[in-house]
Amino acid sequence: MALAASSSSAILWSVASHDLSAPKISSFRWLDQHMILPASSNVINGQCRVKPIFSDQKRSQAMIPFAATAAAPEILGKGESEVPDDYDKLAKDLEVASPLEITDRALKKFGDDIAIAFSGAEDVALIEYARLTGRPFRVFSLDTGRLNPETYAFFDAVEKHYGIHIEYAFPDSVEVQALVRNKGLFSFYEDGHQECCRIRKVRPLRKALKGLRAWITGQRKDQSPGTRAKIPVVQVDPTFEGMDGGVGSLVKWNPVANMDSLDVWNFLRAMNVPVNSLHSQGYVSIGCEPCTRPVLPGQHEREGRWWWEDSKAKECGLHKGNIKQEEVLEEVNGNGAAHTNGNAALTDIFNSQNVVSFSRTGIENLAKLENRAYPWLVVLYAPWCRFCQAMEGSYDELAEKLVGSGIKVGKFRADGEQKKFARQELLLGSFPTILFFPKNSPNPIKYLSNKRDVESLMAFVSTLQ
Repeated sequence: MALAASSSSAILWSVASHDLSAPKISSFRWLDQHMILPASSNVINGQCRVKPIFSDQKRSQAMIPFAATAAAPEILGKGESEVPDDYDKLAKDLEVASPLEITDRALKKFGDDIAIAFSGAEDVALIEYARLTGRPFRVFSLDTGRLNPETYAFFDAVEKHYGIHIEYAFPDSVEVQALVRNKGLFSFYEDGHQECCRIRKVRPLRKALKGLRAWITGQRKDQSPGTRAKIPVVQVDPTFEGMDGGVGSLVKWNPVANMDSLDVWNFLRAMNVPVNSLHSQGYVSIGCEPCTRPVLPGQHEREGRWWWEDSKAKECGLHKGNIKQEEVLEEVNGNGAAHTNGNAALTDIFNSQNVVSFSRTGIENLAKLENRAYPWLVVLYAPWCRFCQAMEGSYDELAEKLVGSGIKVGKFRADGEQKKFARQELLLGSFPTILFFPKNSPNPIKYLSNKRDVESLMAFVSTLQ
C-alpha cells in the first residue's frame, strides 16, 4: 500500500544519520536546514526511489484499501525488523524525549507498517511532527458518519496542506442500519454511548489496525486525568491486535503524552498548521456531532464529550485500556462501601449536617410516596466522580440556605451495585444527577442543566416549590 507523505512545500530528509541532536526549542526540535529538499525530488543522494502505488501485493489488505495518490520517496526496504521486547524500558528511555524524536523513532522502526490516527482535532500536530522527520508516513481516520461538517472540511484542508490522502475507515453499514432501525438515531442519550461507539468506531478501528504493526495516537496525560494520567509514550497496545495477531502484536505510540494543551497549541501556531474551525467556537475535544459540545470557561476539555454520562465513561473504547483499573474499582465497591485506590479509602462527599444521607430502602420509600411531608432535593452521586466533587461546595451551601424553607436536601450514593437500580428507578443518567421530589406528586423532576452553582440550583428549586 502506498504511503501518505507530506508534500506541502518541502520534505525534510536525513541523508546520512538522520541526526536529531539539534537544539530543543520549547517542546520540539528543529532539524538542520541543510536537510530540506524539494518535495518533488524522487532521488535522494542516489539511494531512494519512488515506490509505485499498490506495488506491494504482499501487504495485508486489512487496512483501508486506498492511500496516498501522491507517490512518496521511500528508502528501499521496510522498517527495522527487530522489535525490542521490553517496551516498558523503551518508554522510560524516551520519557523526556521530544515528540519529534519519539515520532521519528516510531516511523524509523516500523516503516510502512505504522500509521497516524487522526481524529480531526488538535492531533493534527502528529502529522506535522511526522512531516518534520522527513520520513514517509501514513494517516488514517475513522469516518463515523456523524461528524461535524467543520470536521469534514478540516480533513480536506489537511489533505491539501500536506499533499496526502487520508485513509478512511467506515463502520459496517448493516450494523449501523440495525442499530438505527431498532433503537433510533439518538439511543446513546438513553442507554449510553458505548454501543454506538462500538459499531461506528471500535470495530472499524480494530479492522484497520489488523493491517498494521504499530499506530501513533494523540493521547495526552492532561486530556483526561481520570483515565489518561499515566499513559506512556510507547506501549504494547492493551486492547487491539496487529497484523501478526495475538497479544503484543501491536505497538502504540503516544508522542505528545507529556505535552499539555498549551504546548500543543503553541506548536500549531508556530508552524502555521491548519486547525478545525470548531476550536474557535469553544470546542476543545472533538468527536461526533451529537456527542460533542463546546465547554465553558474553567471546564475541563473532556466535559464537552458525552456530558450526560459519568466521568469514568469519557472514553469511546478506542483507548479502553486506560480505564480498566477504574472499572474494576467500581465493580468491587457497592453503595456505602469504601471505594479504594490502592490501600487508601476514598472519602465520602456532601457531608454537611444539612444533607440527609439516604440508604437504598430510604430512597425507595421516598420514590414510592405520592404525598410527601416535605419536598426533597436529592443528588445521586459517586464520591470518586470529579464532577460530583466539584459541586460539593455549592450543594452544601444550597442545603444551608434551604434550612427552614420547608425543603429538605439529601444524597444517595448511586455507583457500584446501586447503579442499575438508580438508572431504572431514579432517572440516573450521569454523575451527578439531581432530582426534585415534589410534595404532592409521585414523580421526581430531573435537573437537566450542567450549571451547578448555588444560584442556578436555587432557581430550579424555586420554580418547583
